[in-house]
Amino acid sequence: MAVFSNRLVAEVVQKFWQQVADGGRYVDAGAAVGWSVTTVRNELRSAGGVRPRRGRALTGRSLTFREREEIAVMRAQRLTVREMARRLGRAPSTVSRELRRNADRPSSYRATTAHARAHERAARPKVAKLVTNAKLRGEVQDGLKARSSPQQIAGRLRKDHPNNPEMWVSHETIYQSLYVESRGALKRELAKNLRTGRTLRKPQRRPNERRGRIQDMVMIADRPAEVQDRAVPGHWEGDLILGKDGKSSIATIVERTTGFLMLIHIQQGVNRVEAVRDGLIDKMGALPDHLRQSLTWDQGTEMRRHKEVKIAADIDIYFCDPHSPWQRGSNENMNGLLRQYFPKATDLSVYSQTDLDYVAHEVNNRPRQRFDFCTPNEMIRTFLLR
Repeated sequence: MAVFSNRLVAEVVQKFWQQVADGGRYVDAGAAVGWSVTTVRNELRSAGGVRPRRGRALTGRSLTFREREEIAVMRAQRLTVREMARRLGRAPSTVSRELRRNADRPSSYRATTAHARAHERAARPKVAKLVTNAKLRGEVQDGLKARSSPQQIAGRLRKDHPNNPEMWVSHETIYQSLYVESRGALKRELAKNLRTGRTLRKPQRRPNERRGRIQDMVMIADRPAEVQDRAVPGHWEGDLILGKDGKSSIATIVERTTGFLMLIHIQQGVNRVEAVRDGLIDKMGALPDHLRQSLTWDQGTEMRRHKEVKIAADIDIYFCDPHSPWQRGSNENMNGLLRQYFPKATDLSVYSQTDLDYVAHEVNNRPRQRFDFCTPNEMIRTFLLR
């Protein structure tokens, strides 16, 4: 009997895989659905990096976990089957069948147990062709050991056995048997003989997609020359500092002329891209126009919604060259200083926006030698008064 976990809940699983398909990092997709790093690893290994088909259409005749929770509550209230069905918008036979098949016993129904039972029953796995046909499996394995690709193996099988469909297999079936545990007719170690050598399958790119690259970036080379000498205020640099296992983060923004710092709380479990977008719009949008000239960031995927920030906060956004942190020198130095407050390998989600504002205020009140020991607060105040 399957044991319940939210890895059985289609609404959770498909949200995770959709974020991965949209180009998000596995750790970010896991955080968005409340999964630990270990749970993400288990899901990837179980699925072989292949998005499961079950539950992609989240509406249909199958009951969802949320509906099963509602049935459990209504069962405890001793409502009739017809009343339960009316409230759920389901047929009475659907509710009756659910109670008959998945209840612990006639008088007891728990959503978690019922969902695990239904999930196990719904699988009804068809035995893979490569499991039942030993000769076919042997030829596929020989081909993989010879470092032929699944497509080459599938094509060769049709050529060698033109009149025997039992010796045909698609290249997709070979991939599934290599990567997906439940289809594991082939030893996973054979995946190392593939050209990529991957033991997990990577999400397929969409046409014209450049995965990991932010669309429509304006590079730092196009940034106005006035930014470089720090004479004109209103030009900012930003980045994230990450917590333990990369699951938590804080956005840091530093003004180049005054060294003034602002921090943005990124709530754990929410979409990091949207959180950075909303935080930047809130912080940058509150600045006077003359202190909102430009923002320079690295090429982290958290800035995929940069165009929305540019429009909403009315600020130009530039991106550094890859692996060039010195192009954001002010921000890099500040992030090093902030590790006094937020040590590496700690959970940054425990700090609220109020906590971060306090840290920023304290840092902005530190005298700086380059300002003749004035503070960033004093420096930026002179520009605010203009």
